[in-house]
Amino acid sequence: MTRSSGFAQRMKLFTSLPLLIATAASGIAGERTSTVEVFLQEHCLECHDAETQKGGLDLTALKFDLANSTNFSKWVLVHDRVNAGEMPPKKKPRPEAATLAAFTKSLSSSLVAAEQAQLAREGRSTQRRLNRYEYENALRDLLHAPWLQVRDSLPEDGEAHRFNKIGEALDVSHVQMARYLNAADYALRQAMAPYADRPETRTVRYYARDQRSYTGPMRFSVFNTAPERATFPVLGFQGQPEVRAGKAPITVGSTNQELRELEGVGVVASAYEPIEPKFNQFRAPMAGRYKLRFNAYSVWVGPSQSNRWFIPNLDDISRGRRDEPVTITAETPPRLLRKLGDFDVTPEPSVHELDVWLLAGEMIRPDAGRLFRSRPGASRWQNPLAEKDGQPGVVFRWLEVEGPIYDEWPSAGHELLFGDLPMVNRPLEASAERRSGETNRFGQRRFTPPAGVEVLSQKPLRDAEPLLREFLRRAYRGPAGEAELKRFLPVIESALKLGNNFTDAMLAAYTAVLSSPEFVCLEEKPGRLDDYALASRLAFFLWNSPPDEELRRSAAKHELRKPKVLRAQTERLLADPKSRRFVEAFLDYWLDLRKIIATAPDSGLYPDYYLDDLLTESALEETRLFVAELLRCDLPVRNIASSDFAMLNERLAAHYGLPAVQGVALRRTPLPSESARGGLLTQAAVLKVTANGTTTSPVLRGAWIMERILGQKPPPPPPSVPAVEPDIRGAVTIRQQLDQHRTLESCSVCHAKIDPAGFALENFDVMGGWRDRYRAEGGSTPEKGLAKSGQKFAFHYALPVDASGELPDGRKFRDVREFKQLLLADEQQLARNLARQLAVYATGAPVRFSDRQEIERILQRASSSHYGVRSLIHELVQSELFRSK
Repeated sequence: MTRSSGFAQRMKLFTSLPLLIATAASGIAGERTSTVEVFLQEHCLECHDAETQKGGLDLTALKFDLANSTNFSKWVLVHDRVNAGEMPPKKKPRPEAATLAAFTKSLSSSLVAAEQAQLAREGRSTQRRLNRYEYENALRDLLHAPWLQVRDSLPEDGEAHRFNKIGEALDVSHVQMARYLNAADYALRQAMAPYADRPETRTVRYYARDQRSYTGPMRFSVFNTAPERATFPVLGFQGQPEVRAGKAPITVGSTNQELRELEGVGVVASAYEPIEPKFNQFRAPMAGRYKLRFNAYSVWVGPSQSNRWFIPNLDDISRGRRDEPVTITAETPPRLLRKLGDFDVTPEPSVHELDVWLLAGEMIRPDAGRLFRSRPGASRWQNPLAEKDGQPGVVFRWLEVEGPIYDEWPSAGHELLFGDLPMVNRPLEASAERRSGETNRFGQRRFTPPAGVEVLSQKPLRDAEPLLREFLRRAYRGPAGEAELKRFLPVIESALKLGNNFTDAMLAAYTAVLSSPEFVCLEEKPGRLDDYALASRLAFFLWNSPPDEELRRSAAKHELRKPKVLRAQTERLLADPKSRRFVEAFLDYWLDLRKIIATAPDSGLYPDYYLDDLLTESALEETRLFVAELLRCDLPVRNIASSDFAMLNERLAAHYGLPAVQGVALRRTPLPSESARGGLLTQAAVLKVTANGTTTSPVLRGAWIMERILGQKPPPPPPSVPAVEPDIRGAVTIRQQLDQHRTLESCSVCHAKIDPAGFALENFDVMGGWRDRYRAEGGSTPEKGLAKSGQKFAFHYALPVDASGELPDGRKFRDVREFKQLLLADEQQLARNLARQLAVYATGAPVRFSDRQEIERILQRASSSHYGVRSLIHELVQSELFRSK
């Protein structure tokens, strides 16, 4: 495919963005003011001259060249250390308050003036491309295709200032451009109608007895002789030994529909190798919306007749004793899983419905997540849920699928691309047609995706122009003039000349648009943002996607710049379900929640967490729903440190040792007054991402709290000093190791700031469970208990935990409860940090020295709500930081 020279030049410009962005700033160099000079002479040079150079700082050689970013940063550090009272050190004479104030004011004025001169020329933020989250959402919204999954096909985004929204970290390479082109082409073809005629919305019931993955494990083989790993037939609440033994048909089929509806297949283990039942006769025929209905219930499976009561008797079935949580995932072979939802099955057979978006070819896989997952080990596994009189199980009768469901045909995405032009089905390849409907050796129906359609045009160029014009209007976030139309029309003309049909020629042009700088990049000019740029910034902040039609109309009328209109639009976006995108993307980077599955709990030290997907999924959702609740109710920012409620379900309540909560659904739950839980710090997701699955480190957790919660980033450790690794043998505690570590002068100052916050969390293990003693491996007497894998515990409890500490200012705490109260004493600092984190995420630029005054004004305006999270967002959007480049 050829492109016009104009388009080629724009693409060349696009791939050269990192070099073009790095423009040189004219310097502001000069002498230090007399106030600064005198202060340094009297209070600083004794330790920071050419001979002493404490901390590697020689102030006699430090120029006052504020246009140099490195030089500027050093003077900011000097300002901040003096302003915080850290310098001069406590053992030195303290300057008079007036002298101190004069120094910081003089130095601050010089720093602000230098930085504002640069920002006036360049703006705070650099031009950047969309990150992977934003690009996927932009395609979904534009093409009306919420099922699109393209994020993982794009290269990992760079990260700066803890977020993936900063231009300097979002490079644009040839590899990046190739991936954009591929992702755009894939998304466009997904948005097209898969068939020329509207597919029939069908309701089909898939019985568990007809699924090989359900019925195959009923029979033992050389690979499996364990009843726990077998499925079993159930009729109502009766076992069927004849069916299980293969002496009776697996199903009555259509000969007796009444009995057919009572037939089910049960399990006493959750979905994990080697037992992974799924409804594999169903493969979503096309991407789109479906309703899934499941008939299932819980049962109790009796024990074996021998003294090995923990082995189930698969023919002894009775009504279940409790509800069981079930997670539903979509599966693309082999084992590419995507969670769709969850519900609780009850002892009474009932139907549960999920409204979902599926990709073409996906199967449906239920997982009774509380049940155990047998794994080989030192001895035969034993179900930890088994009792002397039996063990729990779940029976599935059928899956009913209604779909695909369409509100209109062709879809809105297809109409955007091709209007109402006629179309015909593309022919299936002969080999694909032969394979369609066949099953493989696992009983899974082979899936052949639809061949798609070809859109017909009698006058291609005449039809192309209005279609392309409308697509440009919708895809661009600002006005798209005739020049843009002329820029992309040659792509269509060239494709047609090369023999491509009308459909592929149009897709080539659309792909070029979706890979162009105007779509992929956020363009802002120095100074106040115009209405279109403001609309984009607001939408990518609160929806992580482009502005919708209402926001664009407001921008076109030049109304968005009005404070009342901007506030109303901010409120509208926050109230929309799309705001969940903001919560998820913001937390993925602010709290590192995207890393929650980066490590797994150690199977030896933490076997009770190992393989517990239900716990990990619940923990992730807890933090998301907690922050969403703060936002929805405009709750004060102090809830970040300590709250009187948590978002809990049954699994989390049990994990936290709290009063029982029923069911898998998370909901706002009041906490007992003496509880150590409440706030972000003691949530399982946060405690998991700050551990490595084997050990916890007060240094890592303390540094994390300082930076993410308090906004006080600690300096990096000296390169010559090795990290302290906790002793998993249990011989010494991490506190004892750190006490020795702090005898090094180069380490003691920083660790005095970092370690206390980490010590406060020492009562929480790698998954956020409470502990009074550390776990250790080995030992002659391991702790009694059974893991989720069915293996016996191999760890023992070693030395006691000491969660006390002392802050640098001398305030002491005995545990995490008292530590939280100390954090609440400076509620404004919690708000200041959150405002700064939101500002970086929203504007794509770090909070600079000269921005600090604006942050304080945001806090002042939000103080009447006790720094409500929603209020902070509103005041940020109204601020100069947000409304200017």
